[in-house]
Amino acid sequence: MDIEFNKNEDKMKLLISQVEQRLQKIHEGGGKKRIDKLHEQGKMSARERVEFLLDKNTPRTEIGAFAGYEMYAEHGGCPSGGVVIVIGYVSGKQCIVVANDATVKAGAWFPITGKKNLRAQEIAIENRLPIIYLVDSAGVYLPMQDEIFPDKEHFGRIFRNNAIMSSMGITQIAAVMGSCVAGGAYLPIMSDEAMIVDKTGSIFLAGSYLVKAAVGESIDNETLGGATTHCEISGVTDYKCKDDVDCLTRIRNIVSKIGIADKAGFDRIEAQAPKLNQEEILGIIPDSRDKQYDMYEIIKRITDNSEYEEYKELYGKSIICAYARIDGWAVGIVANQRKVVKSKKGEMQFGGVIYSDSADKAARFIMNCNQKKIPLVFLQDATGFMVGSRSEHGGIIKDGAKLVNAMSNSVVPKFTIIVGNSYGAANYAMCGKAYDPRLIVGWPTAQVAVMGGAQAAKVLVQIEVASLKAKGEEINAEKETELFNKIKDKYDQQTTPYYAASRLWLDAIINPLETRKVISMGIEMANGAPIQKQYNVGVIQT
Repeated sequence: MDIEFNKNEDKMKLLISQVEQRLQKIHEGGGKKRIDKLHEQGKMSARERVEFLLDKNTPRTEIGAFAGYEMYAEHGGCPSGGVVIVIGYVSGKQCIVVANDATVKAGAWFPITGKKNLRAQEIAIENRLPIIYLVDSAGVYLPMQDEIFPDKEHFGRIFRNNAIMSSMGITQIAAVMGSCVAGGAYLPIMSDEAMIVDKTGSIFLAGSYLVKAAVGESIDNETLGGATTHCEISGVTDYKCKDDVDCLTRIRNIVSKIGIADKAGFDRIEAQAPKLNQEEILGIIPDSRDKQYDMYEIIKRITDNSEYEEYKELYGKSIICAYARIDGWAVGIVANQRKVVKSKKGEMQFGGVIYSDSADKAARFIMNCNQKKIPLVFLQDATGFMVGSRSEHGGIIKDGAKLVNAMSNSVVPKFTIIVGNSYGAANYAMCGKAYDPRLIVGWPTAQVAVMGGAQAAKVLVQIEVASLKAKGEEINAEKETELFNKIKDKYDQQTTPYYAASRLWLDAIINPLETRKVISMGIEMANGAPIQKQYNVGVIQT
């Protein structure tokens, strides 16, 4: 290996280590003391519950681990959004598990908690994936109730989704393993089956203090809404469990009996590992975003046997389109080429920039994949569409719109891996968050923004300088540099993968070596939802 490769590998390993260190802290939730307190009460922590429920030694993908990262500092923080969400296998069946973390503000719902729970339900609905709720929550976090309670995508949407999923025949199982209060009490009861843990689980619309204040009745919480009350008197819950282990074991037993659902029919054969060494991915991505690299070298290290069939290989070279297999699954790959290439006219095209011919090619390829029922994988590393008079006169907007249209209307599942830059309209055209990818994840090198920090700072400084000049004021070079650095630093902070993942623009930040696993689990998940409509792109300008 050359010196450049070693530098790149060292940088990537450092970035991966930083991700792992931050995750380790996040996995502590509200801290060891609060976890110890749960154990004293005879309860498992949220992550212990999930780990016990899932089949041992099977792959899993956590969704939104960085949700809430470095947010809500004035409220003491909200690690992982106060809820653990994992796609994994229960009794051999792929499920999504949602577990409230009672060590974080007693499992109360922050705004990001609601957004994360809705994301879990969205995944379940899109893929007809069984969903299991492990409930242990004090309800809405009252100091921020206006940001979580009344709007369309707030707390109430959860119960609407419960009803929609039930009508779709999507299995929902709920376990009340701690507090379940107020409006939150509807979630387990709107599930197919609900169980409650004796002595530690409770469900009520209003707790004993509120009941006393409202109607003057004195009653303890256990009598008001404990396991005995709801399993023997009200009939609200279906199973009375003696402890967490009994409860989780019952869930596993129920899931084991779920029948096999209809499949979408995506093609899969026996998987083969890439012929080229996957570990070499870590040395391919440059240590600086300004440097070029060859996206083909990434593709060869994530595809089965390092093989692919390239579509229009000699045309529109700034986007690579290819049929391949990943872990046995047939896929259509749409990837930004990051090195300088020659166009069909012999002109040089910048790496990571989408040109008219590339957009046209990718749109046609996406249509072909829909015709053949082949899932799409987008490998994003683009700074945007080409600008300037030549591109504008050549119809770059029209060709970009064609790509966005073809991608937006896709009926096959889409999976997005943000390898590096995800800037401006390229984020949209390459299936960013707004375009309903079944999963969207970023490598530690991912950056999501309208444009890079330096470019944004230059634009904003020019605007500021022009504004001051219009007022008759001047700004010297030193002040201009100071203003530039201030704007760039703030902008750079907002482009990190952590900033994106904390707000759930990314489902996860992953080690690049997990890419095959995430895509494979995602397609397996999507295969449980048969395609219901014909592919139709509507009106496209040519």
